[in-house]
Amino acid sequence: QIAEPIAYHAVPVGGVRLPPTRRGATSDPYSNAAGTSANGGQATVKGTDPTRTIGSQIADAIVAHEPIGDKRILRARVAELLDLVGINPSRQDEYPHQYSGGMRQRAMIAMALACDPAIIIADEPTTALDVMVQAQILELLTDLCRTLGLSVLFVTHDLGVVAEICDSVLVMYGGVVAEYSDVDTVYNGPRHPYTQELLKAFPDLSRPDERLQAIPGYPPRLDALPAGCRFAPRCPAAYARCHVERPPLYHLGEFHEVSCHLVDLEA
Repeated sequence: QIAEPIAYHAVPVGGVRLPPTRRGATSDPYSNAAGTSANGGQATVKGTDPTRTIGSQIADAIVAHEPIGDKRILRARVAELLDLVGINPSRQDEYPHQYSGGMRQRAMIAMALACDPAIIIADEPTTALDVMVQAQILELLTDLCRTLGLSVLFVTHDLGVVAEICDSVLVMYGGVVAEYSDVDTVYNGPRHPYTQELLKAFPDLSRPDERLQAIPGYPPRLDALPAGCRFAPRCPAAYARCHVERPPLYHLGEFHEVSCHLVDLEA
């Protein structure tokens, strides 16, 4: 075992508890959670089956949540989803290799929308896309949130993307929460040293001559985690307690939590 045991075995979403996925599970309680969330991953060829058309793969996602026996109705539903994400429905019989990277990402978003989810989990959806295509995908996700009333859980390492489209931010380090708050607070008043150092390493276009400050050291190995705070070996403000005691989440307000012993010292 490399990582620690899972602390929570279900995630509440809109009053529905989403249990961990089991391969081949088809009965309750999993059926109760159907349609609550969907995943939109990276826009790689590996994210789709290269031997099948995009339309057939979207159809599979539809049928998994809403059995449709009439092929004409199913094909029309696929066309509707493709149109929703900005792909000409006439291309549903094409294969993944015939799509550009941006189009593959749009197709994967269409698959995620097939179950009419309340939440889309977007795991690095702009990875390997050029800047212009990234902007188009982000605009698409923003439009879908507004028109369909969706929420998006956006997993990314790109601080610029977070600042552009997110309302709140949860910063993680070594598999645990470092800081959580609204975007403005995290970017303009971060309290955790990792968040502070992370922002220093991000280029500021208004200061082109300023040297970037890389965080010294390396991320922890998951099979050899520090005894205390996981950022302590790299933290410029760490003191003795940080190396032996894991900090809890301190509540700094209605919508700001920080996992750092320095907050306790300042109290």
